[in-house]
Amino acid sequence: YCAVKARHLYDVSNSPLSDIEIGAMPCAYGTALNLLVRAQVDPHDQALITGASGGVGLAAVQLARLRGASVTAVTSPAKAQSVLAAGATSVLGRDEKPQIGGYSVVIDVAGGAAFNALLEALQPGGRLATAGAIAGPLVETDLRTVYLKDLTIFGCTYQPEAVFAELVDLIRRDSVRPLVSKTYALRDIALAQADFASKRYPGKLVLIP
Repeated sequence: YCAVKARHLYDVSNSPLSDIEIGAMPCAYGTALNLLVRAQVDPHDQALITGASGGVGLAAVQLARLRGASVTAVTSPAKAQSVLAAGATSVLGRDEKPQIGGYSVVIDVAGGAAFNALLEALQPGGRLATAGAIAGPLVETDLRTVYLKDLTIFGCTYQPEAVFAELVDLIRRDSVRPLVSKTYALRDIALAQADFASKRYPGKLVLIP
C-alpha cells in the first residue's frame, strides 16, 4: 500500500484501458505530450519525429496524429510498419536526410550528429522541441540556421500539471493506446533490461510485479 496526498492523484478507474496499458503511459506519453504542447503542434503542421519506434517517439507519433498533424517518422526499416500503424504518414530511415525546409515542427528525442540536419529541415519560423539525447548529447550547429530562419527551440523536461491532466483525460476517453511489445514478471527484470538495451522491440516493455 502507498499513501500520497489526494492532489497528486487522478482517478482512471473507469478507463477502458488495461492496467498494463495505463502503466505504460505516464512517463512516455507525458513526455511526448509535453513536447507537442510546448511546440504548439496542430492540424496545420508537418511534423518530423525522431526515435519514432521508442516509447516517447511512438507516443509522439500517436499524439501528433491525434492533434491532426501530418507525421514523418524517423526509424529503422525493421520497425517501420509499427510506426506507420501508429499513425505516421511516412517514414525515413535513420541514415536518410530529411528534406530541407520540409517541416514546420520537429520533435527530437535523439540528438547526436543529425541535430543540425533537423534544424535545416525546418521551414522559416519553425519549432523544434527536444527531450532526449540517445544518439549523443553534444551537437554541432550552425547558429546562422537558427537566427536566419527565425527558429524556436524548446528544451522539455518539466511537465505542467495541465499537461498531465490532459494525458489523464486521453486515458479516460481511450483516445490513444500504447504499443506494449512484451511483458515480464518482476523476477525477469534482467531479461527485460537486456531486451530494452537490444532495441528490438517498438513501443513499451512492461514489468508486472
